[in-house]
Amino acid sequence: MNYALIIAGGSGNRMGQDIPKQFMHVDNCPIIIHTMNCFQKHPDINGIAVVCLEGWNTVLQSYANQFSITKLKWIFPGGSNGQESIKNGIEGLDKAGCKGDDMILIHDAVRPLLSQEIISSNIAICEKYGYAITGIKCREAILESEDGFTASMSIPRDKLIRTQTPQTFRLKNILAAHHEAKDRGILNSVASCTLIAELGGHEMHIVPGSEKNIKITTVEDLEILKALMNTTKESWLK
Repeated sequence: MNYALIIAGGSGNRMGQDIPKQFMHVDNCPIIIHTMNCFQKHPDINGIAVVCLEGWNTVLQSYANQFSITKLKWIFPGGSNGQESIKNGIEGLDKAGCKGDDMILIHDAVRPLLSQEIISSNIAICEKYGYAITGIKCREAILESEDGFTASMSIPRDKLIRTQTPQTFRLKNILAAHHEAKDRGILNSVASCTLIAELGGHEMHIVPGSEKNIKITTVEDLEILKALMNTTKESWLK
């Protein structure tokens, strides 16, 4: 079985708005519903779980009912940070009876333009190798700065990958990683892929992502999202 685990436990402080960014509306629909619908439409996704910000469970379920997200099966509580939220989600799936070999596509609630192709590639690569990390090659020049204002060192971009989500794992593997991380005192890794990297000893395979698969963090991101949602590819472009 293949399950989407959508992480929506953040409060969205960087957006500076009155409601969490995942519940903001774009084209008369909450961002999180746009995201859930990506998995709802995919024929190989058997169910959806959401790790939800405290106090928003009822709102989420109501929106899911309103917009016919029939694959939503579980809502789990968010944690104090991203790592804890993911841990809550995978432990919830385990307790709900999901099997160790089931594939879990961990995805940010605020990446609503996820393509069907990226979902399919995550499933295929995880099926073959056990791990799948969505990412794109870095095209920008990268400088290293200690204070955010001055820089004297550059980082070669040839080997750099900008990771996105989904990040896909067998349930038993990502559970084991989180339990090992707790034992080793790793408690605030920023993503599943960085957690695996910090633990060491695992080769993660990259699934090609997309520049359209943006993460909505700022008001500027929201403006870009609206533009992308209302843009179609010109017919003359190859």
